[in-house]
Amino acid sequence: MKILITGGAGFIGSNLIHYLISNTSHEVINVDKLTYAGNLESLNDLENCSRYTFTHVDITDSPAVKNVIEKYLPDSIMHLAAESHVDRSIDGPGEFIKTNILGTYVLLENSLNYYNSLSGNKKQAFRFLHISTDEVFGSLGKDGFFTEKTAYDPKSPYSASKASSDHLVRAWNHTFGLPTLITNCSNNYGPYQFPEKLIPVTILNAINGKDIPVYGKGDNVRDWLYVEDHVRALLTVLINGRPGETYNIGGNNEKTNIELVKTICKLMDELNKNKLVHKHEDLIKFVADRPGHDLRYAIDATKIKSELGFQPAHNFDEGIKKTVNWYINNLEWCRIVMKNKYNLERLGKGNA
Repeated sequence: MKILITGGAGFIGSNLIHYLISNTSHEVINVDKLTYAGNLESLNDLENCSRYTFTHVDITDSPAVKNVIEKYLPDSIMHLAAESHVDRSIDGPGEFIKTNILGTYVLLENSLNYYNSLSGNKKQAFRFLHISTDEVFGSLGKDGFFTEKTAYDPKSPYSASKASSDHLVRAWNHTFGLPTLITNCSNNYGPYQFPEKLIPVTILNAINGKDIPVYGKGDNVRDWLYVEDHVRALLTVLINGRPGETYNIGGNNEKTNIELVKTICKLMDELNKNKLVHKHEDLIKFVADRPGHDLRYAIDATKIKSELGFQPAHNFDEGIKKTVNWYINNLEWCRIVMKNKYNLERLGKGNA
């Protein structure tokens, strides 16, 4: 199968491409704008792979998207390209509206035109998989879980833009018959995540002996999903999911932010041989909370397990140790991808 992946140079996209090339016979076309968070450094080991192609395209550029689809004639499209950091959406929501909403529309229109040009088995097998987030559902209290039937209630510019794109994808399925699928996943962690999110920031600040910022009291709860489990789930949905359906993907690993940070600090005490402090927990510093910070996310992944037979392979202790080790051993990757882009500073103070 020939799969066109948008946003393949990003965190989840690069992990997805590595998985596909290493574990399947599929051919991959990576379409990426290469924003600050999209880095070919994450895929430089695939430069000479005959089953991998990169093309530098902005998904909001309709003629360019049309040309790519017509040139490579994909069997399926996996749409991961998106602005994704909540803090950045607070400081500058415009790019999120452009990429996540307009970009998805452009991709849907060109995918529909391409789909309508197909015939026979190729048309019957074509799929458009849209990768979204559990943040579209808003915030949970201390109890309960998000299901595929949970009403949308986005609270940040990021989650609102992703909710909008989800609705567009459903509309193109319902109105025009494009065979779409949607996944809503919980928080991912693992290798190749641009170091602006909580886990890599905590690891890198600990390595450098710098303050580790924790928003508010650190009592916000997230369900953590190891990225390799996520990409396995995406491939399962692409191949076996029913068009028009949505599937939630979760890790069954609820942690408060402070619990997560303290876990990483203890691992850093054990694994970081060049530590600048005796006890990394001493670096934790509580800072002003993010505006509108959702309290808790938690996924009910019963549907994908019961209908498609998928469940995560990594428990949290295993996954977080692999993640910490990866960052310790890949500091040069971190230096290259952050150069002139980001310096572990606080974002999302609400000064849009």
